[in-house]
Amino acid sequence: MRSNSVGFGIIGCGVIAPTHGDAITDAPNAHLVAVCDIDPVRAQKIGERYDVPFYTDQAAFLAHPGLDVVNILLPSGFHSTVGAAVAAAGKHVLVEKPIDVSREAALKLIEACEAAGVKLGVISQHRFAPDIVKVKKAIDAGEFGPMVLGEASTKWYRSQQYYDSGEWRGTKALDGGGALMNQGVHYIDLLQWLLGPVEAITAEVRTVTHKIEVEDLAIAILRFANGALGSITGSTAVFPGLPETLAIHGEDATALIEKDVLKGYYSKAELGEIPSYGISQKVGEMQAGQKPSDPLPTPHALHTAQIIDFAEAVLEDRAPAITGRDALRPLEIILAIYRSAAENREVRLDEFR
Repeated sequence: MRSNSVGFGIIGCGVIAPTHGDAITDAPNAHLVAVCDIDPVRAQKIGERYDVPFYTDQAAFLAHPGLDVVNILLPSGFHSTVGAAVAAAGKHVLVEKPIDVSREAALKLIEACEAAGVKLGVISQHRFAPDIVKVKKAIDAGEFGPMVLGEASTKWYRSQQYYDSGEWRGTKALDGGGALMNQGVHYIDLLQWLLGPVEAITAEVRTVTHKIEVEDLAIAILRFANGALGSITGSTAVFPGLPETLAIHGEDATALIEKDVLKGYYSKAELGEIPSYGISQKVGEMQAGQKPSDPLPTPHALHTAQIIDFAEAVLEDRAPAITGRDALRPLEIILAIYRSAAENREVRLDEFR
């Protein structure tokens, strides 16, 4: 490790690898030192793209000089096993979402990193979006008052060809789930991060248009510990695919978010006295002083922000912004949704603890 820059490596040179490679390259306190994949063609392609050594042997990769952090970009069901090996080699671990496909596997990874004395982070780049951060700060400052309702919706489209493009996609063993575990997990994480711990869930899950082992459609009703209610909608069967949205409602304020951008913010503090029947405003119209942030400079800007934070955590010897234990919460919510649908009952989150 250089005095002011952390050496990152990538294991898993699939479709998300360029996003991580570009993010590391753009981070002022990080640099890419090597990549690894069991497929020599994929390994060579990414290695040559960033002009770094590439490996097909994991042990040789982990012995590469200057390697401090390993970004694990493998099928979700491999995260814990590979992450534990990385930790045992004394390297810090940054794993793509979800942390793994089961709580047991996730805990094994967390415990392996703790035992090895290395840091563990899980990608949740949307938490770094400027408008999401604004809403989080407003909630923490009490501007929303008591929370009332939160709604997270990820209604995307994925063709059968997408699921057929990798043997692991759409499988219970390695994908862990479908529209929720793979696509919806990001906004599920934001929902619980903004509204607080979830107490219980009732859900329905289906596979309607794809030949896969997991869901392409799910709807869940959540009860939060603070008394608020919430809903989660996730699908990869909505043609042609819609932007993901998040709506956060408190007694004193509402925030409407689309693709990480604040589309509407309404607060009693700014609007003053409200008529008995409320007000009607065009969705997307912003209040004075609550303008959306500037467009992100690059498609991978949020990943860059998380890379910067993780590198700072290594350099400053502190916890990263999103730890392994933080990543347990959205995983537990998704697993509770699956259990609720399978057993046709309300599932309490404390069943997983």
